[in-house]
Amino acid sequence: MADRAFLLDTSALLAFIEKEPGADRVLAILRREDVIIPWTALLEVAYITQQEQGEAEALVRYALLNRLGARVIWDADEPAVLTAARLKAAHRLSLADAITAAFAIRHRATLVHKDPEYDCLRGDVDMEALPYKRKSRA
Repeated sequence: MADRAFLLDTSALLAFIEKEPGADRVLAILRREDVIIPWTALLEVAYITQQEQGEAEALVRYALLNRLGARVIWDADEPAVLTAARLKAAHRLSLADAITAAFAIRHRATLVHKDPEYDCLRGDVDMEALPYKRKSRA
């Protein structure tokens, strides 16, 4: 088993599924490392996909994620809840991102993402950022 686990955020999972930049790194992590997926990421992948591509594709993606062999975190203990609350209170984070970051801290995992919202947590959370999406200029 690897020295340190990797926790995949929603953005990392979508990068992998949609073959975005960084998908190769996510694949390498999935093949070689101790991988954690929080329930928040499963929820977000399912609802984002359902909104964009329909329920059938959301169910296909959900099943794919469950077959990856990663450890899914379904429960939040009291330390994780209090850590998420502290992060949410101190930073401009979505609730899902605060919970995800708290899980990374609690499980001593490297948070893998491509979400600039996490930049405010540098120093608080061990992170590996995948290439961010470039915003198109109008």
